[in-house]
Amino acid sequence: MEKKNRLTTYILVGLALGVLVGYLVNVSMATPASYADTMSLITTLFLRLIKMIIAPLVFSTLVVGIARMGDAGEVGRVGIKTLAWFFIASVMSLALGLILVNIFRPGDALVGQLPAHAAASGLATSSLTLKEFVTHLVPSSIVDGMAKNEILQIVVFSLFFGLGAAAIGKKAEPLIEAVDGVAHVMLKVTGYVMKFAPFAVFAAVSGTIAKSGLGVLQTYGVFMAEFYFGIVILWLLLIGAGFIFLGRRVLALITEVRGPTLLAFSTASSEAAFPKTLEGLERFGVRNRIAAFVLPIGYSFNLDGSMMYCTFAAVFIAQAYGIEMSLGQQMTMMAVLMLTSKGMAGVPRASLVVIAATLSQFNIPEAGLVLLLGIDHFLDMARSATNVIGNSIATAVVAKWEGELTTPAAPNKELAEAPLP
Repeated sequence: MEKKNRLTTYILVGLALGVLVGYLVNVSMATPASYADTMSLITTLFLRLIKMIIAPLVFSTLVVGIARMGDAGEVGRVGIKTLAWFFIASVMSLALGLILVNIFRPGDALVGQLPAHAAASGLATSSLTLKEFVTHLVPSSIVDGMAKNEILQIVVFSLFFGLGAAAIGKKAEPLIEAVDGVAHVMLKVTGYVMKFAPFAVFAAVSGTIAKSGLGVLQTYGVFMAEFYFGIVILWLLLIGAGFIFLGRRVLALITEVRGPTLLAFSTASSEAAFPKTLEGLERFGVRNRIAAFVLPIGYSFNLDGSMMYCTFAAVFIAQAYGIEMSLGQQMTMMAVLMLTSKGMAGVPRASLVVIAATLSQFNIPEAGLVLLLGIDHFLDMARSATNVIGNSIATAVVAKWEGELTTPAAPNKELAEAPLP
């Protein structure tokens, strides 16, 4: 069995054992919260190892990709195509959330569980204003941006650095080769870190179940079932859109990234899956310079699962408080979320923060988020997995448009010359 298949199997085993052990701890221990706290240390350690990789990996791969892409005109052309796909996917995701929440009306069933209007959700909302987004777009110091893992800031700096290296030409070649070496070293480090993934998955799931119990799934079972149904529809739409451009190869792509998708689902973290998603795209045949350019940008501009959740959850809270929103108000909310959701990847509990920032603009009590805090981890699992699928398809489609998608008979030359771990 291939290593990547073994890792997927181990992650599944960790997920199943996590549910079982978490349930047993919940029903047998007097203080299951202490077990959950202990398990959170393992999960935190793994996620910190992943975050340790992200900044140098995004910087090195993006710089090499842009420098090898050539002139600024080519970078601009690829960038426009990338953003065009992201815009279409964003509209589709946000609209699907609105349509489903109006059909199912899950908020009507939770009227009796409403928290007081003044209840605090514990979420800071000021970090997602338009002013804050724009000021955080360009780093005042790239060292600070890397230290905080601000993906959007790293992308902006890498764009300028890569364009500068491309403009210099031959004089920059030794530097680009060195940066390329950094990228391959970080991919090797990724291989080491991923060996801990099954343990992290077990810890995250067992800790959550131990603390909240299976009852949290039963209480909000209908809401979760409707949201997961929406996620399935979104997957079908994304795969259908990919099929238009990639044909049957889109199914091979989904197979190739099933490991990173499962990892994102299990850990509820899109970041955790970034390195392996990049590797999977290159194995699929996407040239490194396209994958290294499109994928990091997608982590800030193309979080399909998170965007669908934003409209679904915001209108759900309005329904729970008996607030009827007109079609015009919902369309305005969709436009607001289109802007405020960009760059959410660098914000802790990003989707909830975006929703909290949006609710106040429509006079919907922010306290309604308390309804979702108990199950947000399980919802975030689906959101994170969907983000991986959406960004993978987007990257492959852009590569197809650029003629940079190789066939199985003509493997990725860059990948073949420098085998990944």
